[in-house]
This record gives sequence, structure tokens and C-alpha cells, in this order.
Amino acid sequence: MLRYKRQQKLMGCSFELGVVLDDEVKAHQILDEGVKEIQRIEDLLSEFKGDSIISNINTKAYEIPVHVNPEVMELLKRCQQISRLSQGYFDISVGPLKKLYRFRNAEFTLPGKKDIQRVKNRVGYDKIQLDEDSNAVRLKQENMHLSMAAIGKGYAADRVKQIWKDHKLPGGYIDASGDLTAFGTDENEQAWKIGIANPDDRDQILFHIPLNDASLATSGDYEQHFMYRGVRYSHNINPKTGLPVIGVKSVSIFSPSAELSDALATAVYAMGVDKGLSFLNQLPQTYGIIVDDQNKVFFTKQLQYEPIPA
Repeated sequence: MLRYKRQQKLMGCSFELGVVLDDEVKAHQILDEGVKEIQRIEDLLSEFKGDSIISNINTKAYEIPVHVNPEVMELLKRCQQISRLSQGYFDISVGPLKKLYRFRNAEFTLPGKKDIQRVKNRVGYDKIQLDEDSNAVRLKQENMHLSMAAIGKGYAADRVKQIWKDHKLPGGYIDASGDLTAFGTDENEQAWKIGIANPDDRDQILFHIPLNDASLATSGDYEQHFMYRGVRYSHNINPKTGLPVIGVKSVSIFSPSAELSDALATAVYAMGVDKGLSFLNQLPQTYGIIVDDQNKVFFTKQLQYEPIPA
């Protein structure tokens, strides 16, 4: 068996797709199939494509019901379920709050409480109205903006994984800029492993985690954060307060679903260490690693990992 790979920019980030097979022609056909599926989903979900379903919702759904296909309706329903499960720490409508801030390590003044409250009125998963009978979406507030950035790549990875499993591949993986979904075994019939990086040095691996038909997603502030009066603020926004998250550098979530891992990484980041660990420890087949702003590492229960020798 050999490993065949494809690297391509998709959904605004760098994807690497890999399959294990003994047929080069078939391997490249299957990789093509994976790329086309991700492109199809991007066309549905991208807030930056004017003709996507999500863009259609953002521009029209306050004034009239916007009809969507059953696939997008089911995904929106799952978003609502994760929002309720996480008590609102995951929220696909948080985008307007992010626009209040500039990141990229610049000194910056926080917006005023009145500005935050004004924008918060346009945020809230409970303001997204789903009519399952007619597959229609309404937004209850004007100028709301939905973004699937915190769940779309995970959904795409799950779709590709299922297509490849239907081909009876011995193994494969989808790596979306470090968010990894893997199944089966590698070309040496060994379990896939993922390295968890130091949030301050992406080239330094802290430990390895075996991925047995599982998915990892990481949310971190190593690329986008700013310092204000000596405090490090993340680019992740707490939907409940409207403020950037402090106290956490990265969250990594392991679960059977890339979509779920993707969404929960965002939610747990906003929750913080104590609430996040307590929340994860109540979920079946779901594990997490949290690194706080003092570089202290916290693990959920029963997570198996391999420390890197010093």
C-alpha cells in the first residue's frame, strides 16, 4: 500500500487530502472526488460567495423566508442543537461582534459597552428561525450575519470521509490547516497520529495523539490576538458577553465527528478552562486539551496521549 496526497486551497484554508491504496490511478480519482465534494460544500456555505445559500440568507432572510435545500437545513438544525447543548457558547450568528475588533498583534482600544450591546442585539442563535416543513429560514433581527466558519470545514471533512469509506479504502485523512479527520490505518498499517503543537511555537510538538476513526479540531489565538493593557485578547469572541476571550491560548477537541469537533473547539474556547473541561467531561466519546494563557495544559478524563521526550 502507498499513500497518495493532494494539497489545495479550499474553503479559505490549506487542505491536504491523503488516501492509502495500491492503485495510483484510482487513488487520484478518489482524491479528485474529495476535492470536488469540498468545493461543492464551499459553494453552499461560503459567506463570501454572493450566490451561496448562506449569503442568500444573510441578504434576504430578515425580509422574506429563504428556502434552502434539505442538506443545509439539516446542518442549520445541528448548529442550533450544538448552540443549545453549549448554552450559546457556539453561535453561527456571532460575526457582527467580530467586526468590532481588529487583531493581528496591534495595540488596540476595546469598543465601548454601548457599541457592544448595540451589536449584540443582532446576535443570537435563538434569532434564527428554521421552518422544517417548508425548509425555510428567517432572521428575526435586521443586519444579522451567519457564518459557517466554525463548522463548515468539519462538515466537509465528514462528507469526504464517508465518500471514501464507501469506496472501502483501507485508510485516509483530511487535514484542514491542522484540523484532522482520519479513518483506517496508514500505509504501514499503523494508527494515524496527530501532533499537538505548542500554541506559541507551531513547529514544536508537545505530544502525539492516536486517531482511530476520529477527528481533531483546534481553536487557538496564535495567529490572531492583540495585547491591551498587558492582557492578551483572543480573536475568538464570547457570544454571551461580546468580548474577546482571555485566559486560553488553544483548545483541541477529539470526537468521532469532524463537524462536532470543529464546533465544540469554538464553544469550549469561549467557555474557558473550568467550564470547558466540565462540559467536555459530560459528553460521550469526546475529549479535549486546553492550554491556558500561562501555558498550563489541561486534559479531559480518559484521553490517551504520548508525551514527546524532553
